[in-house]
Amino acid sequence: MLGRFLDKFCNGLRILLGVMMGALAIPVAMQVVSRYTGLIPTFLWTEELATFLFVWIVMIGSIVAVWDGTHFDVRITRDAIGPLIRLLQDGIVNVAIMIFGALFLFYGIEYAEFGGNQRSVMMRANLIITHISVPVAGAFWLVLSAYRLSENVSQFLNRENNQT
Repeated sequence: MLGRFLDKFCNGLRILLGVMMGALAIPVAMQVVSRYTGLIPTFLWTEELATFLFVWIVMIGSIVAVWDGTHFDVRITRDAIGPLIRLLQDGIVNVAIMIFGALFLFYGIEYAEFGGNQRSVMMRANLIITHISVPVAGAFWLVLSAYRLSENVSQFLNRENNQT
């Protein structure tokens, strides 16, 4: 049941990523048109908006990638043949993601507080808008990789019980 909820949540994040990518195209297009044609005036706020959107796209994309198992996972050994070795390979990756998630969450809170004391130059927006993405992403990395680890252990134990 939790797995279905997390899957639906990540599907929602995928939709949000699509919307944000479309939204990112608008200020970037405005920057390009204003720089190379002179048809519209140069708006400096478009660069800040593009930066805000890009930071969130990267962080939300990393959350989805952790759920899909496509982020932070580089195989330096060939895929394991045995279930125990496969569990160890996946477990090491998930534990590493959990450690980085905990670090991003812990230190990201202070980073977000630092951003909360600043404002952007052109839009005068509070920079917590982008800084809060670090602990949010860390929290989700931690939760999703912990779920994946428990899922891997459960599959291993079920396989072992079925063989005996």
